Amino acid sequence: MAVSIRLRREGAKNRPYYKVVVADSRSPRDGKFIEILGTYDPKKPDHNSTLKLDRIDHWISQGAQPSDTVRSLIKKNKKQAPAAPAEESAPATPVAEEPAASPAAE
Repeated sequence: MAVSIRLRREGAKNRPYYKVVVADSRSPRDGKFIEILGTYDPKKPDHNSTLKLDRIDHWISQGAQPSDTVRSLIKKNKKQAPAAPAEESAPATPVAEEPAASPAAE
């Protein structure tokens, strides 16, 4: 079975919304699928997709072929993924220092 990672269209007329799915390449675009890996909203301006990158890596290692659009979404999400943990850890550091300073002040 040839497996592909592709977009499944959801949403109303003129309001597209896609789910990134793993599906048999012979099944129809909006037909049967194996697993949902994320979402993509082309109408949203900036960060418009959410993907489970660990599951995508798993399926690609199993031989699944991503479509061109999904390949570009993966590339964009992998660029944003390393930046997000660095931003989250920066506010965590000052928060940890404040409680330590309060007992010392008393």
